[in-house]
Amino acid sequence: MGCKRREFLKIAGLSTLAGLAGKSAYELLAPGELEASQFMSGGQALEAERWAMVIDMKKCSEQEECRDCIDVCRHVHNIPDFNNPKDEIKWIWKSPFQHAFPEQESEFVEEKLKELPFIVLCNHCKNPPCVRVCPTQATFKRKKDGVVMMDYHRCIGCRFCMAACPYGSRSFNWRDPRPFVNKEEGNPEYPTRTKGVVEKCTFCDERLAVGKIPACVEACKEKVLVFGDLDNPNSEVRELLRTNYTIRRKPELGTEPSVFYIV
Repeated sequence: MGCKRREFLKIAGLSTLAGLAGKSAYELLAPGELEASQFMSGGQALEAERWAMVIDMKKCSEQEECRDCIDVCRHVHNIPDFNNPKDEIKWIWKSPFQHAFPEQESEFVEEKLKELPFIVLCNHCKNPPCVRVCPTQATFKRKKDGVVMMDYHRCIGCRFCMAACPYGSRSFNWRDPRPFVNKEEGNPEYPTRTKGVVEKCTFCDERLAVGKIPACVEACKEKVLVFGDLDNPNSEVRELLRTNYTIRRKPELGTEPSVFYIV
């Protein structure tokens, strides 16, 4: 499940040296050491300089009972259903406004906005604090497109990334999740996780690698979720940002989230 003791001590030592040298452990690793943990892309892979998502809460508010994006994510990624909030594993879910945007909560915020359950997920930050604190590089940011990834085999369950994430976008498997994955509705093509491993949304990197958009975006009939290249001025996400007022979660922290909300 985790890395070998010798490998962990090596990377932990590099992390210490990195702090003294003012560099990241990633920079001290030999070229190619991390590559084995990354998913390989096929020839038809979707590419971008920086993937981002825009969520139109005006459209979403008209579909109050809709859970298509959540349900398809649970199916595609074999997310367990413990039927217990204490052990819940969340990749994409709904959260009240005051929890999603505590810094914007005030008596003058429109009541309708306060009552909306906002769709939340990993923000795939430009400056992800989770990556900086991981001692084994189990969580890392891809240089090619900015997606913040998880390598379940490197994860040792220290949960430093969970402590560092200001959005609560990571879940820890306190129990073995495999018996709680619906075998009839599960996806045999996506790996299941084990007890003691952290997991989260990866912008469906496995689908991007074969030319498909994230499952949640594809499943949304009302096109509430829009996915595209934030660095491409001609992309649909950039057009939405130009023509709509949007907010991001906790922008004052300087993490620069890649998920935007039209309100």
